[in-house]
Amino acid sequence: MISSNCRIGIVGAGTSGVYLAKLLIQQGFQVAVFEKAPHPRTEGCGIFLVQAGMKALDRGNPEICKRIIHSGVPVRLFEFRNLRGGVISSEPVGYAENELPGILVHRKAILEALLDTLPPDCVHGNAELKSVTQTDSGVMAHFKDGRQWEGDLLVGADGILSNVRQSVVPGVQLSYLGDLVWRGVVPDQTFCPDGAFIVYARGRGVYANFFDIGGDRTHWGFFIEKDQDTFERGALRPHDPSIPRKELAKLPAAARAIIESTPPEQIVSRYSYDIDPLPHLYHGRVVLIGDAAHAKSPTRARGMTAGFEDALSLAQYLTSSANVDAALAAFEAERLPIVHEYQRTSREMSMKIGRVRKRAA
Repeated sequence: MISSNCRIGIVGAGTSGVYLAKLLIQQGFQVAVFEKAPHPRTEGCGIFLVQAGMKALDRGNPEICKRIIHSGVPVRLFEFRNLRGGVISSEPVGYAENELPGILVHRKAILEALLDTLPPDCVHGNAELKSVTQTDSGVMAHFKDGRQWEGDLLVGADGILSNVRQSVVPGVQLSYLGDLVWRGVVPDQTFCPDGAFIVYARGRGVYANFFDIGGDRTHWGFFIEKDQDTFERGALRPHDPSIPRKELAKLPAAARAIIESTPPEQIVSRYSYDIDPLPHLYHGRVVLIGDAAHAKSPTRARGMTAGFEDALSLAQYLTSSANVDAALAAFEAERLPIVHEYQRTSREMSMKIGRVRKRAA
């Protein structure tokens, strides 16, 4: 069995990395989490955490799962509308007794629920990774401020622009999915009723979505297809973050008013990317989870869920395997086909609903 003295470093204090840290600490491992920002960044917008993600949380720590349920609302209605506001389809969602629901919730509530379970000295801020070196039995992380960490396993949970990934699969390029997305959260008591997820469709694709996240708040997302300028390729944020007025005007007045009520400084705008499936998830004593390992289109809502599943699987194998090498091999054997399927089907859905996939230079 792997000794509880095993030292594990996690780069990235997002939801996947922090959940993994909690699971490993529960089992007695020595864990350090490194975040390049001064503190874990709890900003963000709404999340639809599907049932698979809730199950991964419940299996690892039921109390965290319960807190997240209480912080959001179960999804109770999916409704598709055209750009004139007419209802295309409306599907209520029901749950059996004791069935975990899909939850609509603010990302901040999820990350805070996870962070509150960690020892205060576990997370180290201002720790931007510079490089990684490995030996036959260990790994060392070098940070840009001169700090170093040495241990038995380094986990890359540092997102789509992962620095750790270079030590596992070098030279990975982002693939542009063809759309620019704006998101925000606003006070709302009338537009999105309890547990509603409303989608405005244009042709085959999504033009905007709105969903209740509890606390009289609504999350919104607005999507347009856009060719990137050459200088923006590979950038997450657009040079001009403003929403084109003529595009916004295509929405019905009530939906448009929700977006227009959002202060500009509270709107998040991003280009959408994925990455091609990686041939492997670990190399030596460095392993990837979450978006670092399998960033994908959001069309199937499997981003955060897949990260929680990764964390649960890796923690279980590190707890039950004879040694770290055996744990990593078993983790990859289980997770690689699953995340490849998530990536493939998410990309296919993006292309089917009108997104134009372009590879960033």
